[in-house]
Amino acid sequence: MRYDEPALGPDFQIDVPTSESEDSTLVERIKRLLDSQKYAVLATQGAGQPYASLVAFAVSEDLSAATFATPITTRKYNLLVECDQVALFIDNRSGGEDDMMHIQAVTATGRAVELEHGPEWDEWSERLIDRHPHLDSFVRSPTSALFRIDFIRFFHVMRFQEVHQWRPPKRG
Repeated sequence: MRYDEPALGPDFQIDVPTSESEDSTLVERIKRLLDSQKYAVLATQGAGQPYASLVAFAVSEDLSAATFATPITTRKYNLLVECDQVALFIDNRSGGEDDMMHIQAVTATGRAVELEHGPEWDEWSERLIDRHPHLDSFVRSPTSALFRIDFIRFFHVMRFQEVHQWRPPKRG
C-alpha cells in the first residue's frame, strides 16, 4: 500500500479531535475556507523536484475530492501523469488580514486521477464550470484534461501554528 506521505506512514496523527463535535467543527472550518477561495496551489513532483501551480478548483460536498483542469501540453499535466501524489494548498491571505493570527490554511493531500469523457467527466466538469463559468470553453477544450483529486487527509492551520488533521470519507 502506498501512503500519501510516505515518510509519515498511515498512522501519523497530529492534534486529532477528541469528540465528534470537535471533528464537526474542524470539518466546518475546512469547508468554509474551501468555499471562500476559488483558487489553490497544486503541488506536484517529478524527477525529485517539487513544482507548484495555481489552479481554479471545485470540491465535492463531502470534501472527499476536488477537480481542476489543465492544458495537456504543460509540465503540470506531464507531472500529474508521471506521479499521482499531489497536495492542494488553500489559504485566506487574500482576505486582507494584516494579523497572521487570523489567517487559515489547508493542505489537502491525495491522488490525482485524469478523468475520461463520460458521466463522471460530465459531473465534475459541470461542478468546475458552475464555480468558474469563465472557464467553460477551457474545460471543454480538446486540449485540456480534467483531473479529480481523491483526498486522503487535510491539515488545517490557524492562529499561525495550531494544526489539526482530518481524514475525509473514502470515495466509493
